[in-house]
Amino acid sequence: MPGLVVVLVLVLCVRGVESAVEGKAAHGAAVVRRPGVVSYSADRPHIVPRSVWARGDGEANTAARTPPAPRYDDKVVAVFIHHTDSPNTYDCADAPRIIRYLAAGQTGNRDWDDIGYNFLVDRCGTIYEGRAGGVDRAVTGAHTQGFNHRTAGIAALGTFTAGVPVPRAMTDAIAALVAWKLGLAGIDPRATVRLTSSNSHSRYPAGTTARLPALAGHKDGYMTTCPGAALSARLPEIRQAAARLQGRT
Repeated sequence: MPGLVVVLVLVLCVRGVESAVEGKAAHGAAVVRRPGVVSYSADRPHIVPRSVWARGDGEANTAARTPPAPRYDDKVVAVFIHHTDSPNTYDCADAPRIIRYLAAGQTGNRDWDDIGYNFLVDRCGTIYEGRAGGVDRAVTGAHTQGFNHRTAGIAALGTFTAGVPVPRAMTDAIAALVAWKLGLAGIDPRATVRLTSSNSHSRYPAGTTARLPALAGHKDGYMTTCPGAALSARLPEIRQAAARLQGRT
């Protein structure tokens, strides 16, 4: 896949992202019961570390540069789902190279400090660490204009506009990742949460507190069609699957 093509097709979905200033899915759920308290969580799915894709040589070596010190929030209370607006007909073994080109387009062409997404998922269901800082921590990403704080961004590798099939392995992996990540803060993936916009380029003026789904599409926070009509239509079932993985009924 020519590198230039991959970088050029990013334009539609990368709008609405901003700098940070502003495998197999696990199936077990851990339900911890204490007197008067039920805490729902899910097993951490396998996550391929960023060192696997960031070691590229030559064609996208801007992705391999040392990122600045990450910024952190206190916890993650919502997840935004994206698609990368890149071709769907890739070999999953080539996913690390595709992620390098995505990172190169953001850190090179757009001069960001690091790739904006916290995680990326390929069509075979493999989950990759994106932005540096630690997958277990609440790393402030650069994925949804105005709503990067206390959220995580998950990008599905591909383009999922109306009528495009969304691989089951991909949605299963997203559900497992969402269940685990939101479970760290005790958040039900089917819930709504209150988030405060930090940027008036979002759907809400800066300072506005909005009620958004705990598992949201990019378009819920920004004027875009991302993550595409096909993937957006799958979000309700992903929410339900993630809730089941947390042990919720």
